[in-house]
Amino acid sequence: MHHEVSTVILAGGEGRRFRPLTYYIPKPMIPVGSSERPILEFIIRWVSRWGVRDFLVLIGYRWRQVVNYFGDGSRFNVKMRYVVDKSPYSNTGGALRRALDLGLLNDYEDVLVWYGDILAPINVRDLVEVHRSSRADATLVLTQAYKVPVGIASLNPDGRVVELSEKPELKLNATIGILMLKVDSVKTAIESLNLGYDFDIMGDMIPGMINKGFNIKSFLHNNFWYDVGSIERYEKLDHDKLEELLEVHDETLGYVIL
Repeated sequence: MHHEVSTVILAGGEGRRFRPLTYYIPKPMIPVGSSERPILEFIIRWVSRWGVRDFLVLIGYRWRQVVNYFGDGSRFNVKMRYVVDKSPYSNTGGALRRALDLGLLNDYEDVLVWYGDILAPINVRDLVEVHRSSRADATLVLTQAYKVPVGIASLNPDGRVVELSEKPELKLNATIGILMLKVDSVKTAIESLNLGYDFDIMGDMIPGMINKGFNIKSFLHNNFWYDVGSIERYEKLDHDKLEELLEVHDETLGYVIL
């Protein structure tokens, strides 16, 4: 469908909030869903169903487990390439810059960037259309409802608590770690903002692009999404619901399992 689009998956972090699991398994390989597939496989299966077949996975910590499992991607009917973190490139932005410096995205006008611990049934076709029709340099996927992980208190002027909402859902335009980027615009931004080799995409590059007047658009996603970023969040996952909503079916049913 979108042969000019490549998907860049950020999967190189150490996953410290996932310890002790990530002492042995890189975070993108942690099993989710009732079929117990790696997080990364759910992302690849979802994105590829929209016709996007090219994946560039930016890996680092325990990267061989990722490569050993996915290989060239042919088992999933996609093409997979990998870039391993290397000094002086560091952080999400540095990993992306390394891929750009190696020329691995030169054949693409736009890239879909997906953080490797995010699961969400994004309509990729609509996202690409919004990004391109608005001639955006970057398009951020936003959710308008964010569930706060703590209770929120309302106080009167003398400090008395008059209301307490336990883990409320706030109406915020919150980023969820998925975005479209125009490749040439990213190259220009890295140079003009003097970002160097160690910077964060969402924390440094995007705010810098906004301040410089780049065209940053939004794409609203009002469906569910999961940030599988920590042990606490992982333990709260509804694995059966996840499987159903992301339309991944348990293929082990085709085997004789005694």
